[in-house]
Amino acid sequence: MFLLQTLMGLMGLFMLLLFAFPSVTSWPYALVSGVLHTAYNLFLARSYKTGELGLVYPVARGTAPLLTLGAATLFAHDPISMMAITGIIVLVVGIWLIAVSPSLAAKVDRTTLAFALGTSVFIGLYTIVDGLGGRASGSASGYTGLVFILDGLFMLATGLFLRGRRIIGDVTPYWRSGIVGALASGSAYWIVIYAMSVAPIAVVAALRETSILFAIAMSAKLLKEPLTWQRVGGGVLVVAGAMALRA
Repeated sequence: MFLLQTLMGLMGLFMLLLFAFPSVTSWPYALVSGVLHTAYNLFLARSYKTGELGLVYPVARGTAPLLTLGAATLFAHDPISMMAITGIIVLVVGIWLIAVSPSLAAKVDRTTLAFALGTSVFIGLYTIVDGLGGRASGSASGYTGLVFILDGLFMLATGLFLRGRRIIGDVTPYWRSGIVGALASGSAYWIVIYAMSVAPIAVVAALRETSILFAIAMSAKLLKEPLTWQRVGGGVLVVAGAMALRA
């Protein structure tokens, strides 16, 4: 996470050179987003330390859309249809069905589950903040670059505080995969912030979580985690929910 976020910080610098600088009204949002992303990174890393990808990822991502829906209704006042609300609920039920596979649930401890749920809270919070910040910025791409820079600086400071300067040497051998990960993660969230600047935040947040389908496939293929009927059924509901959001 340290390597990923610091490299995304460098990506943010290039973005600010290419796109219009965000308006000053969006700077507080970017600052709060940086703090929330740092907390999210720490909680997520702790969750994966003792939890399987196939459980932590669905729990962390599956709760966030409902939290985002409630917050978006209160703070963003986005118009959202009953079909979209139904789609979000179906999608979340699908994600949680994936998460409650007995073979995985038996292996999870309460601490891991608590950190995974805490991760979902930070996802919901930074999603709302960045949705509002992107809209206020006048330049969603420039705002994204500023967020990446702040995320990188905060994660750099956090990593040095927790591990000291040795963390630089620890991550240096992985710089190639770090660049690929930073470009992939950064580009994905760049798209999310832009989408939230022109579409309802809750809908974008829910559609984003269809990534769980890729997580299921990768956890089974690469990590040899079990592919149960709950995961398959949950995947079907995720697709159904996404289709309802598109309708």
